[in-house]
Amino acid sequence: MTDKDQRPATRLITAGRRKEWLGGMVNVPPARTSTVLFDTVADMHAAYPPRDGTLNYGRNGTAVHWALAEALTALEPGAAGTRLFPSGASAVAMALTSVLEPGDELLMVDSAYGPTRAFCDQELTRRGIVTRYYDPLVTPDALRALIGERTRALYLESPGSLTFEVQDVPGLCAVAKEHGLVALMDNTWATPLFFPAIAAGVDLSIVACTKYISGHSDVMLGSVTASGQCWEALDRTARLYGNAVGPDDVYLGARGLRTLGIRLNQHQANALEVARWLSAHPKVARVLHPALPTCPGHDQWQRDFHGASGLFSFVLRGGTRAERDALIDRLELFGIGFSWGGFESLAVPVNLERMRTARAPSYEGPLVRLQIGLEDPADLIADIDQALAAYP
Repeated sequence: MTDKDQRPATRLITAGRRKEWLGGMVNVPPARTSTVLFDTVADMHAAYPPRDGTLNYGRNGTAVHWALAEALTALEPGAAGTRLFPSGASAVAMALTSVLEPGDELLMVDSAYGPTRAFCDQELTRRGIVTRYYDPLVTPDALRALIGERTRALYLESPGSLTFEVQDVPGLCAVAKEHGLVALMDNTWATPLFFPAIAAGVDLSIVACTKYISGHSDVMLGSVTASGQCWEALDRTARLYGNAVGPDDVYLGARGLRTLGIRLNQHQANALEVARWLSAHPKVARVLHPALPTCPGHDQWQRDFHGASGLFSFVLRGGTRAERDALIDRLELFGIGFSWGGFESLAVPVNLERMRTARAPSYEGPLVRLQIGLEDPADLIADIDQALAAYP
């Protein structure tokens, strides 16, 4: 059986584990080095320009870096390569930088991750690049009307941060290709395991590996996987900007990747149990979970995704923000903190001011975002129940 014949769960285990990198070990070990020594000047010259699989300088990676990048590429059928970055936000910034120039216009989904929006509004604006925000539920036909002479890229995030709208990724990417646009997507929520983005028409698939790939809330790490059309530009940009990730962080990311399948399936099961319970609670107006019919774009999720992760929001039936915040404070098993994708459950308030400009969604009450971890869902439900009992 060739690597291409392997199913995704098998690729999670085998990809990137080349014998020449393993040296008889199960895991590719981290190599902590900056300087690489050569036997001759000729050998040194032969190691440049930098390329994966050839040692030349620590910044350009070692076997552990190449192993994780190769494994992530293997999860995206049709991909040409992957670059690693020190964080998800860095991955977003470098992906956008690799395809946009002064005078260009970017179509950015209105439900994007907050730091992505900040990079567009501040750094891209400073560079003379215009960002226009569009409704996450835009149809392919409506997208055509938004594309102008200077539009160069389309950015998707599906599901959207905080409000979880699921986009028509294949349809929107097809329109992007018709008009010669580069399609970028933040694929952190589903990971390539539940949504192979490159196969759906995405050119640059961005993942905050801090989240589910690493899975243990102890690493800052990002990745961008590119189609053949965008690989050279991404690789060049990443190297020119001197992006480098420490070998120990990469090692932890690679170790987390091997158990992604079993963890993500458990996150999915736990989150669905909690979400369905919340859907029936009288103090909850609706649940924004892509696998439930109450979530905008649910039909797209059913059609395109292989599963759901553990992150979703719910809308309270009335009440104030202060009362919502007090509810979160009463939770005992949920930590209060940013990020998600680790083994622990988290809860944060959702406030959408300055976060939505193309279309401001209307809700019956304040929002709470939950990251459902690997605890017993019955215990998590009991914890939410006691917190909701005191909610007005």
